[in-house]
Amino acid sequence: MKVTSTNPATGERRELDVDETTPEQVAEASTRARRASHEYARRPLDWRQALLRAMAEELEADAPSLVATAQVETALPEARLRGELARTAFQFRFFADVVRDGAFLGASIDEATDSPMGPLPDLRRVKVPLGPVAVFGSSNFPFAFSVPGGDTASALAAGCAVVIKAHPAHPETSVACAAALERAAVRRGAPEGLVSLVFGLDAGTALVQAPAIAGVGFTGSVAAGRALWALAHAREVPIPFYGELGSANPLVVTPAAARERARAIGEGIAGSVALGAGQFCTKPGLIFVPTGGDGDDLVEALGAQLGEGGSVTLLSEGIAENFRRGARALERDGGATVLVGEAWGGAAHTWARLLEVDAQRFAGERALHAECFGPLAVVVRYGGPDELRTALEAAEPALTFSAHVAEVDPDAAWLVELGAGRAGRVVVNGYPTGVGVSWSMHHGGPWPATTAAWATSVGAAAIERWLRPVAYQAVPEGLLPPALRDENVLGIARRVNGRLQPGP
Repeated sequence: MKVTSTNPATGERRELDVDETTPEQVAEASTRARRASHEYARRPLDWRQALLRAMAEELEADAPSLVATAQVETALPEARLRGELARTAFQFRFFADVVRDGAFLGASIDEATDSPMGPLPDLRRVKVPLGPVAVFGSSNFPFAFSVPGGDTASALAAGCAVVIKAHPAHPETSVACAAALERAAVRRGAPEGLVSLVFGLDAGTALVQAPAIAGVGFTGSVAAGRALWALAHAREVPIPFYGELGSANPLVVTPAAARERARAIGEGIAGSVALGAGQFCTKPGLIFVPTGGDGDDLVEALGAQLGEGGSVTLLSEGIAENFRRGARALERDGGATVLVGEAWGGAAHTWARLLEVDAQRFAGERALHAECFGPLAVVVRYGGPDELRTALEAAEPALTFSAHVAEVDPDAAWLVELGAGRAGRVVVNGYPTGVGVSWSMHHGGPWPATTAAWATSVGAAAIERWLRPVAYQAVPEGLLPPALRDENVLGIARRVNGRLQPGP
């Protein structure tokens, strides 16, 4: 069956000269990736760095055509896509720096010694690549979280080959991005099969089940992620599944903050909710606002700003239909009142919606807790700190937790503490949309935000998902990995006999 590309703005469908991948072809690609991983893992780190930088260069060289193709398939603005592609190229260079730094190897040396419990042998520990990684890209970021996204870049940085499942919302963009990565691989003399691309629902299932695959990175819905997570753990040899799923991302405004700057906060929230037509995994979907006049002013400013946006085009008709279904469930089953949003739209088009509910109803109605992917937020009005705490503890854990507080605010400390216990990133006096690629970023959270709360899909620590530790006991110098030899040939920081030693 041929793969079809759809323009969400016009509904036009085009058949591509690409076939859906059969399970047999998925198995072949996975086997090639396993062979490639064995060879790739033995390449020097500086060679790996150069490959990642070459991939960034190829993406930048193709920027005009990549952006134009993605614009047709996603209806996202050109400026947004150019910025996203620049971030994607930066991400490859960032992981080249992570590789050059070498700390991700966790190299540790304990020389043979006598101890209170008797003689200890020479022990040396380092992290090694997990093996071929299956990558499932997301619909909302056709570059940064898709074929050339963070899962791909971090897996390659770890020394793993990748087999990427193209997202059906942007297949032509996926083909073009994969071609850029492949050109870089050929130019650098990478082993065949280092980067592969597969298409189709059946191919995704087969990919998770392929014996050669050693781990999975996924960004998508709770339903799809949960089904694939179950497949990964039902295999004869279970494998780690790192899924980013659903997150409603609570944002709290304290009474003191509302008194200080109600309208400014309301307008800021509106911009964050509407950004990218609400199709950010970090969109603040639950807005906790105090009752009373200050809270009323905030909600009025938020609603007025959202209501001015007009019709928006979502990434696909399927996503738009799911948005409408989710919004109706919040209104029908959750009993939320509609403040903004009279029209539903059709096909991939819709309007922003703002709903409101009181904190007591929110705390007792699970239908109100789910993420609604798209330009929608639920305002939860609370009467005091006890009511607010009860409502927040009823909400599902999330990727982010945001709090708008005053300079002197009795609610600030407990909100930050609560947020740290229920989200992977805590934001104070800001908005959570936008995830920076840096050494300290954590993009994750407890279930259902992700399947592994300790893992991140953005930032330097993303590489840790694709590594496993190995200890070498009394292994001769010539048989040790370079990171563990007596002479620090890689020039990296290592822990030797319990003391951290910087690289030379």
